[in-house]
Order: sequence, then structure tokens, then C-alpha cells
Amino acid sequence: MPGDRIKVFIVDDSAVMRQVLQAVLLRDPGIEVIGVAPDPLFALQRMQQGAWPDVLVLDVEMPRMDGITFLKKLMVEHPLPVVICSTLTEKGAQITLDALAAGAVSVVNKPRVGLKDFLLEQTAELTQTIKAAARANTGNLRAWTRPVVSVAQAAAQPAFTPGAHVLTDTTEKIIAMGMSTGGTVALERVLTTLPRTLPGIAVVQHMPEKFTAAFAERLNTVCALDVREARDGDRLIPGLVLIAPGGRHMQVRRSGAQYHVEVRDGPPVNRHRPSVDVLFRSVAQCAGRNALGIILTGMGDDGARGLKEMHDAGARTIAQDEASSVVYGMPKEAVKLGAADRTLALGEIGAAMVEYGRL
Repeated sequence: MPGDRIKVFIVDDSAVMRQVLQAVLLRDPGIEVIGVAPDPLFALQRMQQGAWPDVLVLDVEMPRMDGITFLKKLMVEHPLPVVICSTLTEKGAQITLDALAAGAVSVVNKPRVGLKDFLLEQTAELTQTIKAAARANTGNLRAWTRPVVSVAQAAAQPAFTPGAHVLTDTTEKIIAMGMSTGGTVALERVLTTLPRTLPGIAVVQHMPEKFTAAFAERLNTVCALDVREARDGDRLIPGLVLIAPGGRHMQVRRSGAQYHVEVRDGPPVNRHRPSVDVLFRSVAQCAGRNALGIILTGMGDDGARGLKEMHDAGARTIAQDEASSVVYGMPKEAVKLGAADRTLALGEIGAAMVEYGRL
């Protein structure tokens, strides 16, 4: 960590947003706001004069230069951790996903009304996001080009459809995955290498409400697998990936020889809803040795104890390694607990999933 305090620069065309963000961040003695700007061009001028921050807080819809264009320019010329401010709208979700794909670390919700009260209530989460971003591995934040050949090869594999295969193939194995900071790009990198013959996959990615549907739609366009936001009662079948909806927990339950997901309201677990621990613990209870658990990049420790329960129940378990993680928090805690059978680089995880599907 450079310096004693994390240096933050705020770029937002709303004067109220700049004022409130600055007031919230200055409450934390470990954070210093070194500058604010109403648009990227003014911010770039300030930063080139020597005000380079440890973390940039960036709006996406601004005059003169939009946040995505600015972000892409930064990631080429001067990579640094960027936290995106985005509105909770369908359009905002799509733009935010573009920003995450371009190298942003995380997202801060910016509602259209009640901005001051909302941010003041979310002080702890905001400061934790800033601190996690400051620890991010910027080398793993650069924009990534999809391996088109791998996708084409995976798409050539025969697809499973409900009712067209033996029941034991549907229910014998499932895969549960959990991730947070840096996880959107990490998950895409893994899923785009996988064939449609893989066991059903249940995923918890820490994302706000309204963002997960857009995220699932985006993955569905680039993967051979079918990907969608989970609905209560959905059945886990080969070739299907179910993403937990933002703001709701997802669990896996067994009914006879079939696995289904339950999508439920409930209090946050480890400060998150959906929570990776909630998913992993349910898989440990209902699937045991017939499951594979994978924990990827993310801040905090959500999922570590759940992965340990899966491990103790006989499931195979994998944690992403430090070198390929954007933030080595969740995988690190899982490894410390002895929850992971294997620690693998991100580029090796897809092959391990295919290997598991063939066992």
C-alpha cells in the first residue's frame, strides 16, 4: 500500500455526489481525498500534474468524455484501481458491466433519489470497497480478449436438453461457484472455455439488485453454456448456469434425484446478499461428495467457511491462487481454513471443471 493513507480521486459530474462522497470518505482516517473533478478531461489534467491516486472513484455518464472511454484510456496508459459509481437502472447496469469488463474493480450504487441518506448509511461498505480496491492487483485488471476459438470448440459439443438424457446424468453432480471483487471478468474467462456437457452450475457473484440479470444475459451471449439469472424452483441440469439474483440468497435443495435452487429473501450473511456461504452450505448439506466447490477472487471471507463445509462433506474444492486474483481475500481465507483441495490459477480452473465433469 503506497503511503500511510489511501489516496482517492473522485470524478462525477454531480456536485452533490462529489460533496457527499468526499464527506463520507473523509470520515475514515485511512483514506485521503486528494481531488475531485466534474469530468474525465479535467481529472486527467489534475492527475497528470501529480495527483495520481491509489483509487479512482468514477461516474460513467458524464459530459465531454464518458467514464468507459476514460477507463479504457487509463488501463492502457496508467493502470490503477477504479471503483464505478452507477445508477440502479437497466441502462446503468449495462454500462457498469462494460466498465467491469474494461478493468474496473467494483461498483458503488448511486440511486437517483435519497443520495445523501443512502451514502451515509453505506459508509462502511463504501470505505471497505475503497480499501479492497487499493489492494487490487492492477495487472489482473486489464481488459481481456475472449478466446473465440475455445468458445467455438465448446459450442460444437452436443447440448443437453431437459428430458433428453439419463436422470442420473442430471443429478449426480453439480458445481457451486462464489466470487466478489474482480469476479465478473474472472467468471467470464472460465465459463467461455467450458462445453455444454458440464454439470449444472450455481453461481453467487456479489452484485447489487438489477445488475445480475444484465450480467447473466451478457454471459449467455458469449458462452456455449446457457446462462441466466436464477428463479425460485429452477432445476440444475447439465449445460445450465444459474446466477443468484442481486439482493436475494440462493440455496440448492435436493428433491428425489433432482437438484433445484431456492431463491429467498433474508438478512445479509457476511454483509452480503446473496452470500457465497449460504450457497456453499446448502450444497454441502444436499450434495456432499457429488459436488465441486470453487471460490474465486474477492474481498473479505464470504464463502470460506461454506467451502470448508463442502470439503468436510466430501466435495471436491478449488480456490483461485493469489497471482491470478484481483483481490486475494476470499480464496486466501478458504486456504487458511484448509477448505481447498487444490489452489489453481484462473486459467487452470476451466480444465479442472471439465475434468470433474468426466469423472
